[in-house]
Amino acid sequence: MAKSSTGLEENIAGLLCYILGWLSGLIFLVVEKESDFVRFHARQSIAIFGVLTVASILAPVLPILGGLFAKLIAATSFVAWLLMMIFAGQGKKFEVPIASDLADKLK
Repeated sequence: MAKSSTGLEENIAGLLCYILGWLSGLIFLVVEKESDFVRFHARQSIAIFGVLTVASILAPVLPILGGLFAKLIAATSFVAWLLMMIFAGQGKKFEVPIASDLADKLK
């Protein structure tokens, strides 16, 4: 893999876009100026984990099933976090269907 403008290899920088969820995605979106691969993963991280963070804040407020939704969101977040880091680390550009559409709007 090529180097990104951060000095890291693209797959490592892409993986790090997910390490702190939307926050690391935001950092890499601001810092990375050249690599489309890294910027893609930064935008997708913001889209996926931004939505999941908001949902995890709102879920417990829901009556009756709020606790169940909160647990489902937490499990989904963990699995997505692992998978996205694995794909990025392997140099793959896996587009999460709805999140990638939202991420494209962050260009």
